[in-house]
Amino acid sequence: MLDIMLSGEAEFQFGRSHIKAILFMLVAAMGTSATAIEWILTELLRHPHVMKKLQKELEEVVGLEKMVKESDLENLNYLDMVVKEGLRLHAVAPLAPHEAMEDCVVNSFHIQKGSRIMINYYAVQRDPNIWPEPEKFLPERFVGSSIDIRGHDFQLLPFGSGRRSCPAMQLAIVLVQLIVAQLVHCFDWELPNGMQPCDLDVEEHFGLATSRANHLMAIPTYRLKTNA
Repeated sequence: MLDIMLSGEAEFQFGRSHIKAILFMLVAAMGTSATAIEWILTELLRHPHVMKKLQKELEEVVGLEKMVKESDLENLNYLDMVVKEGLRLHAVAPLAPHEAMEDCVVNSFHIQKGSRIMINYYAVQRDPNIWPEPEKFLPERFVGSSIDIRGHDFQLLPFGSGRRSCPAMQLAIVLVQLIVAQLVHCFDWELPNGMQPCDLDVEEHFGLATSRANHLMAIPTYRLKTNA
């Protein structure tokens, strides 16, 4: 990709600042995606019935003779719900800064033009007035729902919305869905040292990204019928 940018063959001439911006976007997408995947696998291990249901969908749609491909994702509806619920419950980027473009009043608070505003996505996505039983991992809450994660529905904004939404959103969605699908499809998972699902901690480390306080430890067992 860098060779193409620097070759001069593109109509737009890329400079050093453009290349740095694109690479920053890719690196940011990889880091936050890895955090999201770890949280989703954590919830799947804490809820074995959800793991089994997702594996069953993968068996029916993809089969056990091959790995999941990107082209399979559009047919994996339960996977989509699992990823949505994981991103809802665990907002990887919990806060987002914005600037007020004009004077306005929100819930009787006067916000002056130019003010820095922090949007608390973590609180929005766990608001009990919007989400019944918000602390529970329930992928089925999206059955028959049109709520999406691409910034059109303000109750679920893992990537923000509008012109300041995450520029790597589509890359991150595909990356998270595909890797979660492959990990769940290719392997059965169990916790080490006889740990029970209810004993798995979900302690969070808050920062620019909300990651697990302690990395997830799990034991995989290969389950496909071939070495695809």
